[in-house]
Amino acid sequence: MSGATSNKDRTGQYSSDAPTSRRRPSAGNDPVKRQQIIDGARRVFMRLGFDAASMNDITREAGVSKGTIYVYFASKEELFEALVEEERTAIFRNLYETLDTPGDLRSTLIRFGAGLALRITSKKVILAQRVVIGAADRIPELGRRFYERGPKHGHERLVAFLAKAVERELLDIRDVTLAAYQLTELCLAGLARQRLFGFRPDAPGLEEVERIARAGIDVFLKAYGTEKFTELERVGKG
Repeated sequence: MSGATSNKDRTGQYSSDAPTSRRRPSAGNDPVKRQQIIDGARRVFMRLGFDAASMNDITREAGVSKGTIYVYFASKEELFEALVEEERTAIFRNLYETLDTPGDLRSTLIRFGAGLALRITSKKVILAQRVVIGAADRIPELGRRFYERGPKHGHERLVAFLAKAVERELLDIRDVTLAAYQLTELCLAGLARQRLFGFRPDAPGLEEVERIARAGIDVFLKAYGTEKFTELERVGKG
């Protein structure tokens, strides 16, 4: 019979030169199956919260066996972290690239502040924060990793941007790390807390977050802007 050979080695396994159509992802490396599990976990965590959710709940929701789920994720904590990382990547994609986009300092900071506020107050981010906070006492390392991979990483990107503005003599800041925190708080102006505690059930719209970000950046630049920055703004080159 003509056609491709089986390309099996002595153990009966297909060798690496087997036709692509005959290969199968090895255990734990099927991206479709992994995504199926994460999607099921997302629905369970959002419905029940971290503590109440069980791996049995997730296997039923995802439509996989318990044996399969443990091939991909060793624990509920690991699965939750994978879910959070996926959500974070999708939600915050391109936000920090705003800081690298050519433009004057004021408009760049306003775009960044408004974009940050929209994302921080979004339904998915608020729900994720509530789940992490609820589990943080019992699993403190979960909270630490959540912060290190998300807010801390983003904060460092903002610090680097402000440090460059200081080098260009547009800003006069002694403690850039503190100033970055101040900028973030000015652009949120209580919105995150209102959303987190359910005082505000719906996320703010673009017009509102832009207004708040603009006001916050005005305060920030009045505190830290240099004479050089003021002069450049006056001639339209700030």
